[in-house]
Amino acid sequence: MQSSDRGHFFETDAEQQKRERRAAKAGNSYGSPIQLKSKLLAAAIDPRSPSSAVLVAESTGSVRLVSLSDGNTKTTYRGPSAPVSCVAVGGPNNGTLFAGSWDKAIYSWDLTSKTPGTKYVGHSDFVKALACARLAGKDILISGGADKKILVWDVATGKRIHTLQDSVVNMLSIQDLVVDHAASSDDEVLLISASSDPHIRRWKVRLDGWEQVVETAPDAPGTEKRTILEHETTVYKLVLEHDGDEVDLWTSSGDGTAKCLSRLGGFVADDTFHHGDHVRAVAVTDQWVITAGRDEDIKFWDRSTGKLYCALEGHFDEITDLLLLGEAGGPPKKVCSVSIDGSVRTWPLEKSSLDALVEEQRKPPAQEEEAEKGGDGLLLAEEEAELAALMDDD
Repeated sequence: MQSSDRGHFFETDAEQQKRERRAAKAGNSYGSPIQLKSKLLAAAIDPRSPSSAVLVAESTGSVRLVSLSDGNTKTTYRGPSAPVSCVAVGGPNNGTLFAGSWDKAIYSWDLTSKTPGTKYVGHSDFVKALACARLAGKDILISGGADKKILVWDVATGKRIHTLQDSVVNMLSIQDLVVDHAASSDDEVLLISASSDPHIRRWKVRLDGWEQVVETAPDAPGTEKRTILEHETTVYKLVLEHDGDEVDLWTSSGDGTAKCLSRLGGFVADDTFHHGDHVRAVAVTDQWVITAGRDEDIKFWDRSTGKLYCALEGHFDEITDLLLLGEAGGPPKKVCSVSIDGSVRTWPLEKSSLDALVEEQRKPPAQEEEAEKGGDGLLLAEEEAELAALMDDD
């Protein structure tokens, strides 16, 4: 008989202390948690309800639609035989849900009907990142895997169009992909990739071919610059912020920092925010830079001063993603976080609401019942170890 109870396995003193601390923290209600029975590895906004619904990648091998307005979590997209590690929405009319899995495949469903669509098979290891775009009138899907490859797919046919790899600078497991729409055209997509090595790469993708962006190093004339190198280790997340003609690339890294890289400045770091531990996610508004990751706290940094404004507690395990919520085309109203602890939480962006929440968290914690443990959806000890290795593969 197998057990998922950690108490049945040998633990070091540090592991036991961590487990006890997290158990004591699990009963809090900060961020209005919606608790699921699986670990949440990534998330995407539901374009049909961008202010109130998210799609979460579950370790149980499914994608779940979570309504933040009423807590409904009944809509589930099933198919993968292993944990889902990334999700994206795209395809015709932005109506297709894509999910990359540990089983090396990418699954798709009609977002509304939940009808399964094309299964994309081509990676030889975990699929870890997805991005969607249109190219020469075709809907394309771009995937990155632990096999160090970026694959470009024709959504309609399911056929692979290209395989992107860096032949000069060793590229490790892909962590994130983002399409730079401002630098793309109808016939060429500008793609940016992050990986377990500290290098950020840019790619030009066309239907008839692709190339890695290579420029002349500004500080060394005659020398090629193949990558953007501003971090010391794994780059987990890429976020593009457009302000008129100016584009900033925001990054988060295992070196404990989040950075702002300006295109006009040659993608050299303009600002650096020292979160302190692995930064799995970053989100930016006109007022805030928001970071989160392994240390379980969500930190709000004042963009005007660069100083930490507050750190919010709530999650009791690693935070894996952050999403800004708001009506389409409008300013964000809240930020949503998902975590290995299985909870989806939402947080305010207004200063007054943040101040009130900080004050509430300073009060001595009320006695609460210990969070329910066990049940369906928990990983076995072997799978826990594999998940930990995946999260720390840098």
